[in-house]
Amino acid sequence: MTALHTRPIPRHAPALAHEHAWTAESRHRTSDGTVVYVRCTGCAARRVDLQQDSQLPPAGISRSIPRP
Repeated sequence: MTALHTRPIPRHAPALAHEHAWTAESRHRTSDGTVVYVRCTGCAARRVDLQQDSQLPPAGISRSIPRP
């Protein structure tokens, strides 16, 4: 039975979520701290991190960009 005022439920492919294992590809110092370009060893996604204090871990300043 189909109602006139309903829409089909969108079917999305399930995301293959996992905890990323980031590894640094390159880094350079800026006036804000050290910018670190990282890549996930599992899925090859990339992200940009900023480490403002050498005693603290870097923080992600961009979203993860999945590999096509």
